[in-house]
Amino acid sequence: MWLINTSTLELEEFIGSDIPSYAILSHTWEDGEVTFHDAKAKLLEKQNSQGARKVAKACELAAQQGLAYAWVDTCCIDKSSSAELTEAINSMFQWYRSSNICLVYLSDFEPHENNT
Repeated sequence: MWLINTSTLELEEFIGSDIPSYAILSHTWEDGEVTFHDAKAKLLEKQNSQGARKVAKACELAAQQGLAYAWVDTCCIDKSSSAELTEAINSMFQWYRSSNICLVYLSDFEPHENNT
């Protein structure tokens, strides 16, 4: 399982039961999403796309909850590997269930000044 370090915004791989506590992001895909290859090339902090801002904000919120890692499907799954993609699809329910917190990004929600 690949996770994003919430401090460095770099991907780290964890195998088996050695998976740390993490936040998971539920969202809809839009233009400008950060891919696995972008994240591996450490391009996340250099991008100014909506997708990069979304991932960075999810990491910020996870860190505020005391979590050192976050999982976002767009950049934590190597979709160029059919084996990894299949494993991710089959594991997704468990990954959501095992997360410490599920952050939800509502792209069509306009916050009001009295909402947090």
